[in-house]
Amino acid sequence: MSRLKGDHMAMDDSSRCAAAPSAAVGEEEECTNAVEEQRCVLDDSHKELRDDDFWRQIPAYADLSASEFHDHRFQSRNCVTSARKLRQVLGDRVPDSFYADVEAGVRGSTMSLRLSPYLLSLVDWDAPETDPIRTQFLPLASRFRPDHPELHFDSLNEQADSPVPGLIHRYHDRALLLALDTCPVYCRFCTRSYSVGLDTEGVEKVHFGATLERWEQAFEYIRQHPEIEDVVVSGGDMYNLRAEQVALLGNSLLDIDHVRRFRYATKGPAVLPQKLITDHDWVEAVASVAEEGRRRHKQVALHTHFNHASEITAITRQGLDRLLERGIIVRNQAVLQRGVNDDVQSMRRLIRRLSYLNVQPYYVFVHDMVRGVEELRTTLQTAIDLEKQVRGATAGFNIPAFILDTMGGGGKRHVHSHEQYDRDTGIAVFSSPVVRPGRRFFYFDPIHELGAEARARWADADERAGMINSARQAASA
Repeated sequence: MSRLKGDHMAMDDSSRCAAAPSAAVGEEEECTNAVEEQRCVLDDSHKELRDDDFWRQIPAYADLSASEFHDHRFQSRNCVTSARKLRQVLGDRVPDSFYADVEAGVRGSTMSLRLSPYLLSLVDWDAPETDPIRTQFLPLASRFRPDHPELHFDSLNEQADSPVPGLIHRYHDRALLLALDTCPVYCRFCTRSYSVGLDTEGVEKVHFGATLERWEQAFEYIRQHPEIEDVVVSGGDMYNLRAEQVALLGNSLLDIDHVRRFRYATKGPAVLPQKLITDHDWVEAVASVAEEGRRRHKQVALHTHFNHASEITAITRQGLDRLLERGIIVRNQAVLQRGVNDDVQSMRRLIRRLSYLNVQPYYVFVHDMVRGVEELRTTLQTAIDLEKQVRGATAGFNIPAFILDTMGGGGKRHVHSHEQYDRDTGIAVFSSPVVRPGRRFFYFDPIHELGAEARARWADADERAGMINSARQAASA
């Protein structure tokens, strides 16, 4: 089968407008009215799911059949976990300088390296430096930017809201259960880099093992707090749980009367969709818990995490269709990242492709302030502008909320709800009247995105303190 055009290689707006058959305009013509302009921008490329033998471009996978490559056990057992293994897989597809860049990047990263063969095969290895999948999972030291001076490890202050190990109770009626601390792959930008994955050269992590004893502490806390109606089962990633563990967690929560709904959170469908097709016991466990929930008039959903349309292929659709057939609600939470999805066309295509597969685009998070990935963060204004540009691209219930999770534990706030935002200094101030009444919470744009005068002020500790204090006063005026 022929390869469909990769989304990261898509034409710009003007080229697409001229070339798209649905535009109803000539090759040299421009869109002449609002209807034609909308058709030009919103073509049907979101339906073009890659369905070729894309893995054969990788030397180590060139001789694998589709059934061999798309077995979840092959995917799990053959993840790339070091620059050395990357070289063994890619061979001479990239120069030695690239491997050296990765090796230095891994040394400077807060996250372990773990990349599935599926994701590795979707990278454009002719231009890996700018590829959106490489950007998210494979660090290049040459791309690093200095961390923001106001960045703090565990920037969302989750550990302060943790009454028992691995349970976070920040919102009145909701709790987050960190069931484990491992994932099928590791994202460079992980908010929970303080705990997820193996220890790295620069980080000794707080670990949450998948143990019944620890889970029972969390269940008991939830039982003793009848205000908790909503629980998120996350981690780490519940994709790494065995089927019987998935069932135990789910049924234990269903047995707590005041828990009315809960969500399994997993990036798995985006990074290893084969599991949804070939791991029948795991899918059956999720589906059985969801069915039991419906019998008890409780909602069980699955929240996943796609960031770019090129992560979604025909094999993704097969996996998600299995969940749809079993009546499982699937929602998506994306993270806004520079060079991945911070342009209008990429974000629109992601939202429409998810909608096409009946995955509800639920949230787009402004990138948290995480160590070692400053080059991935965007300004708050980027999120505000994107929200305006994607609204109307598809049905309203499939338009995500653009959200900022405030530093220091203020919780989630809509990007438009800031009390004060100075675009020159890059300082935004939010309030959180339900979660932390009376307090102010900050977000700081990347310093390298600011003007020269502001960058100089940020370099001076006294000036920095003065800018933050002025922003706090302005928000309270």
